[in-house]
Amino acid sequence: MANNQFDTSLPSIRQIQKCIKEKITVEFRLMTGDLITGRIFWQDHHCICVFDGNNEQIMVWKQAIAYIKPLGDMVAERSLVPHDVHVEVAAV
Repeated sequence: MANNQFDTSLPSIRQIQKCIKEKITVEFRLMTGDLITGRIFWQDHHCICVFDGNNEQIMVWKQAIAYIKPLGDMVAERSLVPHDVHVEVAAV
């Protein structure tokens, strides 16, 4: 019998659940190069359901996703990106 529970020790599962709970807009880049922007409604072991800007439901197979990028302050909220970073570009 298959285990139907998500492994919530995985950061990817927790991150998607956070996006669902906080209704964060995300950008999906698919392996085909297509771009989908919207809010995640649910996920299961195989798919993620997204509502796009037209409030249309799109089911995306997880294996088709190249990356998921939260839009907004999700990364900055957790202080994963320093706010006072100074970057210099070296001359080539």
